[in-house]
Amino acid sequence: MNDAAPAHTPAPATRRARVRAPELIGKGGWLNTGGKDLTLADFRGRILILDFWTFCCINCLHVLDELRELEEKHRDTVVIVGVHSPKFAHEAEHAAVVDAVERYEVHHPVLDDPELATWKQYAVRAWPTLVVIDPEGYVVAQHAGEGHAHAIERLVAELEAEHAAKGTLRRGDGPYVAPEPVASDLRFPGKALLLPSGNFLVSDSTRHQLVELGADGESVVRRIGSGERGFTADSFSEPQGLALLPDGRVVVADTVNHALRTYDPATGAVETVAGTGRQWWQGSATSGPALEVDLSSPWDVAWWQGKVWIAMAGVHQLWTWDPGTGTVGVAAGTTNEGLVDGPAAEAWFAQPSGLAATEDRLWVADSETSALRYLEREGEEYVVRTAVGTGLFDFGHRDGDAAQALLQHPLGVTALPDGSVAVCDTYNHALRRFDPAAEEVSTLATDLREPSDAVLVGGDIVVVESARHRLTRLRLPEEAVRVDAVAHRTQRAATEVAPGTLRLDVVFQAPSGQKLDTRYGPSTRLLVSSTPPGLLLAGEGPGTDLFRDLTLNPEVTEGVLHVSAMAASCDDDPANEYPACHVHQQDWGVPVTVTADGTARLPLVLAGMDA
Repeated sequence: MNDAAPAHTPAPATRRARVRAPELIGKGGWLNTGGKDLTLADFRGRILILDFWTFCCINCLHVLDELRELEEKHRDTVVIVGVHSPKFAHEAEHAAVVDAVERYEVHHPVLDDPELATWKQYAVRAWPTLVVIDPEGYVVAQHAGEGHAHAIERLVAELEAEHAAKGTLRRGDGPYVAPEPVASDLRFPGKALLLPSGNFLVSDSTRHQLVELGADGESVVRRIGSGERGFTADSFSEPQGLALLPDGRVVVADTVNHALRTYDPATGAVETVAGTGRQWWQGSATSGPALEVDLSSPWDVAWWQGKVWIAMAGVHQLWTWDPGTGTVGVAAGTTNEGLVDGPAAEAWFAQPSGLAATEDRLWVADSETSALRYLEREGEEYVVRTAVGTGLFDFGHRDGDAAQALLQHPLGVTALPDGSVAVCDTYNHALRRFDPAAEEVSTLATDLREPSDAVLVGGDIVVVESARHRLTRLRLPEEAVRVDAVAHRTQRAATEVAPGTLRLDVVFQAPSGQKLDTRYGPSTRLLVSSTPPGLLLAGEGPGTDLFRDLTLNPEVTEGVLHVSAMAASCDDDPANEYPACHVHQQDWGVPVTVTADGTARLPLVLAGMDA
């Protein structure tokens, strides 16, 4: 006999906007289905969540992790389908999508949509975006950005109750078919480090381990970590960056655990030295005792000027950890995503993912702006400057003068003996070189497969070929390899807007059972800027309303509107002194073209449905 109180069943929603869901179309076909092509009809009777993602995007990777628990808890009623919608040219390659699905342990069907057909059908404007479709095939909610798992959990519970009562809910196994495992010593390795012994330490990211290889870069000496995703003394979660400390320990960027760990090669001991295991959100502490401050997807680490510098990819910043004081803090960046140089506290980064230290500079591979940047001292302050790259939407493979050279989503940077730097130009499958003296970019090697890091070994450079699951040794060539120049811009269609005043509406509806959190002032934030800056005559800057009238410059006919929005909601229960609260946030880059018959309103859905 069970004397437990019956579980609370959410009351079915009586009024919910519903729009018939468009068909799922993708030229690249389906992954994780055992070779079967699926249509919307195959999901009838199930709650379908479409996750529009692209594998370069750190926010998309955060959402993959947010959805794991929901996916497991409701596996008999909910099907998640990833709709891969590329930003970069490399991400439109089917083989690269296949790799990414394995690399990030995506355990649900994925539609490869290289031409953004389904993205356009669902009017998606941002990565990541989640769309919820009810068992009868109607869209009932849309969420852009991170932090929506709790809201979707509530909605799923409502939909389960509603459609169970109507008889339209079908329970059972979903269409996911796991691919066959592949045997190899490494699986999508991320970063590497040359140990004092002459061996290599490699972050074997997809297997959640560190691997020590012999001096040949192939023989496995030992594995560190259980190989299971976790946050214990014997487990990691997609580790990436590695840096040698003066005391002989190695600091590890334990990326998906949002933590720094140390590994002692002499004793094998693993210790957590920074981070709580929780992801940093707006409003959290940005400095303090290292084990009490949340971090966000640390991707690389470097020892520079007496501290460990952290490429904090998840919030587009650089942080530091001081082993002497046991503290962490923000060193550069504002959390806004983009390419803005200047004083460290005012600079913008976009998913910094690689670091390399020289005596006077800290080099940064700023992946989402396809840029090589650096930090240096100017008097008593640090300043950020850009060596190669122009912004979020321009990328390609072009050598020559650095002002016009192009990279494509670089993840690694390595200082070379002559004062130049090698760049792991990841999505171009190339190793590039920037010469600060000549301010020129050249190509050192091609036909690498998603290189993500490189280390110097004498006169050689050893490259982590992440998508070939190996280390590759190259001689540093005296002359650069010549390649045909190519330039790209992101392929999203521009939104046609009317000249004059453009009404910007960020749509946010608090999740069921919650309300906006106004206990400590405004619970929403909106930041607007543009590329080129002259696109807007008025409406730029921060504010607390989620709507704004923008004045477009009649002399500028195209550009990109950059919009960053945040909203905080809490449980709507007056009896609860400490209600659970959640932050919803998203950045949009919206290409626009000014035309006479364009729209006068630009709606961006943060959460809910645009009425």
